[in-house]
Amino acid sequence: MARYKMRQHLLSIGEDFTIEDESGRPVYKVDGKVLTIRETFEITDMHGREVATVREKKLAIRDSMKILRGGDTIATVKKALISPFRDRFSVDLEAGGELEVDGSLLDHDYTMRRDGDVVARVSKSWFSIRDTYGIDIAAGQDEGLVLAVAVALDEMVHDPDEKK
Repeated sequence: MARYKMRQHLLSIGEDFTIEDESGRPVYKVDGKVLTIRETFEITDMHGREVATVREKKLAIRDSMKILRGGDTIATVKKALISPFRDRFSVDLEAGGELEVDGSLLDHDYTMRRDGDVVARVSKSWFSIRDTYGIDIAAGQDEGLVLAVAVALDEMVHDPDEKK
């Protein structure tokens, strides 16, 4: 299990920040691209190698964002059409299958599952630092994909331009 530390409400176009490991060491960098038509966030390791790119999908029927690697779409994050009591999103994986995300995304307290198995848990309760939340990723998972999904969800749920 790997645990990462992310700052909440800081995702915005032009905002750059780091994703830290549990001990506070920078592991990934997120670069919010300012001069693009679509909302775009590039995630790289600390050596500048691409881990994933999160890009808003324009003209979608419902909110969605694409996750790319090497220019190819690897996943699409979509808001569930019906979610009466809890936030629900699905992540369609290009390689097949889907991640289901449910919980309270506004409170940064949710779980990602594939075929009923927990892939990752997100929670603010692990860190005493205000405006910080943790992402626990199960062993053997694509960490770049999971972190990109968390970035996409944060942007989709907390976007100040979004009409609620």
